[in-house]
Amino acid sequence: MRGRSDEVQKKRLVTALVGAAVVLCFLYVYQGSIFGSQSSGATALEYGSKSLRKLGWGGDEDADDISSKFSLDDADDGIMVKSFPVCDDRHSELIPCLDRHLIYQLRLKLDLSLMEHYERHCPPPERRFNCLIPPPHGYKVPIKWPKSRDEVWKANIPHTHLAHEKSDQNWMVVKGEKIVFPGGGTHFHYGAGKYIAAMANMLNFSNNVINDEGRLRTVLDVGCGVASFGGYLLSSDVITMSLAPNDVHQNQIQFALERGIPAYLGVLGTKRLPYPSRSFELAHCSRCRIDWLQRDGILLLELDRVLRPGGYFAYSSPEAYAQDEEDLRIWREMSALVKRMCWKIAAKKNQTVIWVKPLNNDCYLQRRAGTQPPLCRSDADPDAVLGVNMEACITPYSDHDHKAGGGELAPWPARLTSPPPRLADFGYSNDMFEKDMDMWGRRVENYWNLLSPKIQSDTIRNVMDMKAHLGSFAAALKDKDVWVMNVVPEDGPNTLKVVYDRGLIGAAHNWCEAFSTYPRTYDLLHAWNIISDIERKSCSPEDLLLEMDRTLRPTGFIIFRDKQSVVDYVKKYMSALHWEAVATSDASSDSDQDGDEVVFIVQKKLWLSSRNSRDEE
Repeated sequence: MRGRSDEVQKKRLVTALVGAAVVLCFLYVYQGSIFGSQSSGATALEYGSKSLRKLGWGGDEDADDISSKFSLDDADDGIMVKSFPVCDDRHSELIPCLDRHLIYQLRLKLDLSLMEHYERHCPPPERRFNCLIPPPHGYKVPIKWPKSRDEVWKANIPHTHLAHEKSDQNWMVVKGEKIVFPGGGTHFHYGAGKYIAAMANMLNFSNNVINDEGRLRTVLDVGCGVASFGGYLLSSDVITMSLAPNDVHQNQIQFALERGIPAYLGVLGTKRLPYPSRSFELAHCSRCRIDWLQRDGILLLELDRVLRPGGYFAYSSPEAYAQDEEDLRIWREMSALVKRMCWKIAAKKNQTVIWVKPLNNDCYLQRRAGTQPPLCRSDADPDAVLGVNMEACITPYSDHDHKAGGGELAPWPARLTSPPPRLADFGYSNDMFEKDMDMWGRRVENYWNLLSPKIQSDTIRNVMDMKAHLGSFAAALKDKDVWVMNVVPEDGPNTLKVVYDRGLIGAAHNWCEAFSTYPRTYDLLHAWNIISDIERKSCSPEDLLLEMDRTLRPTGFIIFRDKQSVVDYVKKYMSALHWEAVATSDASSDSDQDGDEVVFIVQKKLWLSSRNSRDEE
């Protein structure tokens, strides 16, 4: 009996070992294959963190020798980046730093009355979705501009809530497979075009044209809806930063960008807007549902900060015309506030009042001592924006700007190529400005030659320059039917004010974090040394590549201009990201400097998740 028992135990032991081996083999095969199939963000995160450790990103090591880090050989480190996991379909519209679910998960204690839940709250590294964002079911290549101003594919943004909620205001209408935009808004039911012309008439601009012969160029539309106001201003050579939060008005900024209209996700909450002082000639609010009287007028004072000398604030709201007791109370208090801010009424008619900001400091200096709101401290930087709290104070002009009285800017389009007034703040001469403009003119010409086999005149509409510097890349595109979001990284010179002086728009940003936009919203990204810069900050280049993929539309392009070692690094991820190479060029062919740079252009494929019954185009 003992011998038979020992034999049985041996058989059981062998069976157990075989079973364990089978399980281990299965886990190994599963781990290797999961990256080629649809998976959750958790699995993607695990893979991403392992990859970073093996590649050496994110550590405390010396980051001076970028080339050596980017030249790691796949065969040596054992990493073959064949595929990334695909995020769950419910994340097809993920905005990592504006994710309501993250706020709940992290149990952040935010003041809802101050709109803090609509401000940026980025995930910590362990909670990042390091996976590919899938397009929605039935996604199609977007309709081309200018037709896209008036219609988009419903499948690309499958949200019809606003069409029903705003049906009496003509925001948008569902028609078969498309969503159509008649151009209406809360206070311009009969179209943005007529509303804009009426506004120009109120201000006595010649021929009722809102650009005032080129003197009015940049506009901030707060609470913009689906951005029809900004869309219709484009025909007058006026460019608008349409701003709205990711709130209950479903996907309004996503609709704006799908239409090919400049737009940005943001909110007037507790932090300054990501724009320097004196950026806009006109701010606009059409029933934007903002309490301008709260916290001693701090939100109105933020608008004052970003308005130029002599800039306008157009306000269309019941408080401007209604006669009930509450509206009259708000109107009286708001009128008293803007008077203390030295604003004057430029025009008031029907549902709209337009105030104008003073040209110099004279009015501020004549106020009685103790008048509220006070002037901001003399040592406060009005151009510091990222993570900076708003203050309930008036931003006075510098001595130079006080003397100039707002008269330094050339009218558009001469403004684009004239040396900007604030250029001297960075120690740049007019000659340096001219050389920068010439250099980027040659570079952009080379880019378009490299892209020419792949694009038509209407292929590209929404463009982002990820490191805009003086804005000369965007200026070189002036004859193309495109608009450019000029992004100035927070850790470099704060040249965004020069970009705005040139009549362009943009935002400050930290590329260690996700950009405030929906997935699939840009046709072209220009990445000039941005990967090298990120690595110096000990951020993850892999995370940035995934963020660029999130931001880029299917069939869109990325122009990398960087060191050869960085381009080689990017090539390792091409297959995993579903990108394909379009062209490579020695950067010395279009530049007098930076001879070690290479131009590498890729295109994002149109791929579909397994839910769509196809894997790729």
